Amino acid sequence: MKKFSAKRIALSAIAALVVATSAIDAKADAGFKAWVSKFYETAAASGITRSTYNQAFAGVTGPDQDVLNKAQYQPEFKSQIWDYLDSRVNPYTVKVGREMLARHNRTLTAIERHFGVDKHILLAIWSMESNYGAALENPDRLHHVPQALATLAWADPKRANFARKQLIAALKILQSGDITPKHLTGSWAGAMGHTQFIPTSYLLYAIDADGDGRRDIWSSVPDALATSANLLAKNGWETGYTWGYEAVSPAGAARYNGQTKTLAQWAKLGFVRANGKAFPRPNDRAELKLMAGAEGPAFLMTKNFFVIKRYNAADSYALAVGLLADEIAGYGGVQQAWPRPHNTLDIKEKFELQSRMKAMGYYDGEIDGNFGSGSKAAISAIQARLGMQSDGQPSKTLLRALRN
Repeated sequence: MKKFSAKRIALSAIAALVVATSAIDAKADAGFKAWVSKFYETAAASGITRSTYNQAFAGVTGPDQDVLNKAQYQPEFKSQIWDYLDSRVNPYTVKVGREMLARHNRTLTAIERHFGVDKHILLAIWSMESNYGAALENPDRLHHVPQALATLAWADPKRANFARKQLIAALKILQSGDITPKHLTGSWAGAMGHTQFIPTSYLLYAIDADGDGRRDIWSSVPDALATSANLLAKNGWETGYTWGYEAVSPAGAARYNGQTKTLAQWAKLGFVRANGKAFPRPNDRAELKLMAGAEGPAFLMTKNFFVIKRYNAADSYALAVGLLADEIAGYGGVQQAWPRPHNTLDIKEKFELQSRMKAMGYYDGEIDGNFGSGSKAAISAIQARLGMQSDGQPSKTLLRALRN
């Protein structure tokens, strides 16, 4: 009788798993290729030529598994509004925004003059969508758009209708000659370029601002920013008007949350601007938003806030864009404190903690106020050195200890 070692049995099991996995992958690839072949009938009915279709899928042998992973494991959590804003409106994003304002001021001023959209709003959107283009330099974030959308259409029932519609639009973009197949890249769900336009929105709003004959939101900053301005302008942006006002609310303000009144009516009810100034246009209408409940700051949102929401429907997104735009312009910032949990840091303290950890040699990452794995590892090491509980969490207690 033959004797088999545990190592040989383990290797045999691994080999069998590899063969089985390869068979599954081959079957998936065959199913995907059959779907792509069949979908040409739908594409052709929308005016897509066989040549364009072949170019779009040249070299594509199977689905984009990374797209499926990202679609399946999207984080289903809701950040507190102050944490959301801290990660998007902070000294880092303001500093880079002002640098980009100086670098692209001529372009931004021309776009502002043509479309009537505040250039600081455009910078804030650029920051929110791609970190001023830095995200486009990360290959882990980029996918071949036709393959990504075909993958979703083939394998994701929840997103199939959306993906088919976006795939037809992406093929039309390719057929127009605005971009080559190689450079038709985007997020796992098909959002493209510096300002993250899905293909259907690109077809509606894309602009050739630099005059090279192509609407290139992937590598032309003028085209990307003008495209965003065009979207806002066509959705009713009011030139020369703000997006809203931070207000100090009177007692019992929660009963008015979500209501719309004139600013004069709000003032009569006891709402005053947080900066102490009067409302400049008392007859303007505004909706009350209590983003953190009655204990947090109040905001009276005017029409432009809701125009920003045509870009992204979340209140938190539109508020972040408005606040960041104001700070890039050199004013603004939330005057009132958010109702943060005990012992947690505000955004200035987060930056101070990272800076102190870096000066001590424990942290070598970006000073950006975001506490990822590098920051948390540094915190754990410092907590252990100081004899504190090593939980890796930033806190006022830790910051006070480092100050001392």
